[in-house]
Amino acid sequence: MNHQSVIIVTGGSRGIGAASAILAAARGYAVCVNYQHDQDSAEQVVSLITGKAGRAIAIRADISSESAVISLFKEVDSKLGPVSALINNAATLEPQMRLDSMELSRMQRIFAVNVFGSMLCAREAIRRMSTRHGGTGGAIVNVSSGAAKYGSPGEYVDYAASKGAIETFTVGLASEVAEESIRVNAVRPGFIYTGLHAKGGEPNRVDRVKTLVPMQRGGEPEEVATAILWLLSSGASYITGSIIDVAGGR
Repeated sequence: MNHQSVIIVTGGSRGIGAASAILAAARGYAVCVNYQHDQDSAEQVVSLITGKAGRAIAIRADISSESAVISLFKEVDSKLGPVSALINNAATLEPQMRLDSMELSRMQRIFAVNVFGSMLCAREAIRRMSTRHGGTGGAIVNVSSGAAKYGSPGEYVDYAASKGAIETFTVGLASEVAEESIRVNAVRPGFIYTGLHAKGGEPNRVDRVKTLVPMQRGGEPEEVATAILWLLSSGASYITGSIIDVAGGR
């Protein structure tokens, strides 16, 4: 048990995060399901994992808070052990809107979670994983979005810009820690059936836009999770700084 690999999944209570947490447990990881608000959903994910003899805990933490991120990692240290894998999945968006209607406070909320939160979690993970700090290595996967490629005009250019930042961060950090036995990659999901679209004000958005996808369908969270877990695995041992589209050909 002491040698079990430990993973933190931010935003692990729903959508791609929940699918990734469940698949990680099936692959043998001890899982921390991080969440901000939805404790019931987080506990359901934990129950699904422990019901199949896996190890999992749920920890509430707002990753846009530095002190909350530090506490999250310390709690994982004590309850599961040192982290060797991180999925930076937690993200937020706000109702669809043009830039000329946006307030600064909205942009700051988006970047605080999507960019700074992911960077803070990566920082804490590296302090534990890096051979430079006495660690034994590890892997990080950041969850970007097709929005980074297409810009989400008329919907949420602030969200798209935050995901563009995540992709640049992925490339830079991968080179920074490559000699310290840490790999850093990203996935770029396309139109995936998750609850995030409702937060943007259009719960059925995937069905509206799926004809833009060569495969003519939206994706499932599990399809993204499979790509994430592959990037974390030894099967991707020579891959770092890469961004994989999981978008049905778009």
